[in-house]
Amino acid sequence: MSNNMNWRDLCGRDDLIPGSGVAVKIGSQAAALYWPEPGREQLFALAHRDPFSQAEVLAWGLLCEQGGEWSVAAPLYKQHFRLNDGVCLEQPEVVLPTWPVRFNGDRVEVGLS
Repeated sequence: MSNNMNWRDLCGRDDLIPGSGVAVKIGSQAAALYWPEPGREQLFALAHRDPFSQAEVLAWGLLCEQGGEWSVAAPLYKQHFRLNDGVCLEQPEVVLPTWPVRFNGDRVEVGLS
């Protein structure tokens, strides 16, 4: 991650649902925030809007892990989006925006460039 990253407070650790997603706002955009493995400090944030259904539902998708790589299955049409880069596994030309996120003590921060 860039040293020029501007980290902003997003929410508290207690606001997360371990092993699931929550909907948050990053600036004016709805985002889905995931903490797939409680006990690990790895967080992911990607756009909340499903590009296939146009519904803001991705925070409520099913988390999937295969070969150490996490994705979320969209609740309506079941496309899978990789959490680390937003790429749709079924249609790789479709890519969702992602943001860097991290824990800073008991707070969750999002990186804005």
